[in-house]
Amino acid sequence: MGLLCVGHQGTMRDYPSFSASVDAEAIRKAIGGIGTDEKTLISILTERSNAQRQLIAKEYQAAYGRELKDDLKGDLSGHFKCLMVALVTPPAVFDAKQLKKSMKGTGTNEDALIEILTTRTSRQMKEIGQAYYTVYKKSLGDEISSETSGDFRKALLTLADGRRDEGLKVDEQLAKEDAQILYNAGENKWGTDEDTFTEILCFRSFPQLKLSMDSHYNPFLHCIVLANISSVVNWDTLDIFVVLGFFLAFDEYRNISQKDIEDSIKGELSGRFEDLLLAIVCCARNTPAFLAKRLHQALKDDRPPASMCCFVTNEIGIVDTCISQQGAGTDEFTLNRIMVSRSEIDLLDIRAEFKKQYGYSLHSAIE
Repeated sequence: MGLLCVGHQGTMRDYPSFSASVDAEAIRKAIGGIGTDEKTLISILTERSNAQRQLIAKEYQAAYGRELKDDLKGDLSGHFKCLMVALVTPPAVFDAKQLKKSMKGTGTNEDALIEILTTRTSRQMKEIGQAYYTVYKKSLGDEISSETSGDFRKALLTLADGRRDEGLKVDEQLAKEDAQILYNAGENKWGTDEDTFTEILCFRSFPQLKLSMDSHYNPFLHCIVLANISSVVNWDTLDIFVVLGFFLAFDEYRNISQKDIEDSIKGELSGRFEDLLLAIVCCARNTPAFLAKRLHQALKDDRPPASMCCFVTNEIGIVDTCISQQGAGTDEFTLNRIMVSRSEIDLLDIRAEFKKQYGYSLHSAIE
């Protein structure tokens, strides 16, 4: 297995000359008096890494005996409040709250469930599951079970358990076997063995799947995928190479079936289960492209204007905050989640994919 080029593909990094006490004091002044100094909040919270923001929150509580997130909630309003609170929330807790919101009330936001569960690693999912229980005193798996059904539920629960292989090696023989098994479970039989699709697509590493399902695999063309492994937590070499195994299954599948795995999934499956497996394949190929599409869907322009606050990147990759005039139907829930959760992982790649797919910049779409 070759060594792939790996680089930081997020827009946020540790702020130089950082001082948690200085920042905590500045934030207190910004929200402690009459009116709110939004510019100060923006300049601090959008220019510090998540680890630094957690230190600020800890220092704030120690100095003033108050939770920073609670003071932000009390002083701010609307989408700006949601964004600022998200920025001071630990990543696993943030994702846990996003999952809870997607399952709260009448109906379930299956698109949000699919997005989160397909773009987080096994390590992240275990941390999210722990955070979910800590915050809500309920099992994430139990909540998913109560809100979903059938093969869709089975696959979501598998992903939520964080059991996807994260080994460093890829196995060409296993890729051939998996491709044949998938072919036999769908295209080569009457009816479809959904459990087989779930087992392989939800358990194999991304690089392993890619070899089974894509032809002409060249790992050196997939540096962008390794950027998805970076995280707001300190990951080691194992994490960086998690994605190398998924690339192996796609190649072999195409050789056997003479069609892409996506076409087989669309022909053999249906409903939300189909959507979930297609999302897994898309993320295995290119997670930033998948998230760029999600952002485009959240930023539809054909609606009446309404102001919102959002988290964007400018043309040189620095994180900004601006007031946009997107449509009234803009999905701020999805917009803020992706911007915040990917800001230290692959937001630069997402921005590039957005421009490639839609012909205009993500920055201009949000302005």
